[in-house]
Amino acid sequence: MHRSLLRPLLATLLLLGTLFGSAPAWAAVTITFWSHELGNSFPHAFFTLRGVQDAGGPPVDVNYGFTAKSVSPALLMGSVAGRLDISRPFYIGTSDAQFSVVLSDAQYAQMLTLIAAWDEKTGDGRYNLNDRNCIHFVKEAARIAGLTGLDHPKLMKKPRSYLQAVAAANPDRVAVIHMHGKTYLASLPPLTAAPVSAAAAPAPAPAPVAMIQPLPAH
Repeated sequence: MHRSLLRPLLATLLLLGTLFGSAPAWAAVTITFWSHELGNSFPHAFFTLRGVQDAGGPPVDVNYGFTAKSVSPALLMGSVAGRLDISRPFYIGTSDAQFSVVLSDAQYAQMLTLIAAWDEKTGDGRYNLNDRNCIHFVKEAARIAGLTGLDHPKLMKKPRSYLQAVAAANPDRVAVIHMHGKTYLASLPPLTAAPVSAAAAPAPAPAPVAMIQPLPAH
């Protein structure tokens, strides 16, 4: 079976594993798409990256969104200064996990490029309520994850509705979660580092040639 067809199956198995306590401690990097509705803040969309790359290495457990630096009437007039938004655990816990996709290492690398491109320090931090808001940011992440059916112009200010429309358009590519954040986070297995694969590990340096006689055994 082709690797791209295996990833949705793996995502579903990981989700089932978290619910029934049988998930491995690590299995590739999974991107999960989240929505946060009206409450103590504005509606928002963001994503989390969690797991370990197929090639091995340290575990990944981060989240990214995109937002305006400040809320003012200028938001209604055009572009304003924006920034990457890193959500705190409490905020994630009061949000809703909509669906997830297991990434290849190449896709994970592209995600890092996307994040840098929207970071005000390394790329374009311009925020525009109509054409460069948090949903546009997660839309690009969904595109990198291999999803289709991403264009929903009437939903670009409705995070939950947009993400649910994307999930409905990709039934064979995503693992639908649709869980409250606190419950979902509590179901996740612990993260541990994975061994670096032989293909990714650097070749060991050759052993130096001994120039002295070994000490006699005692």
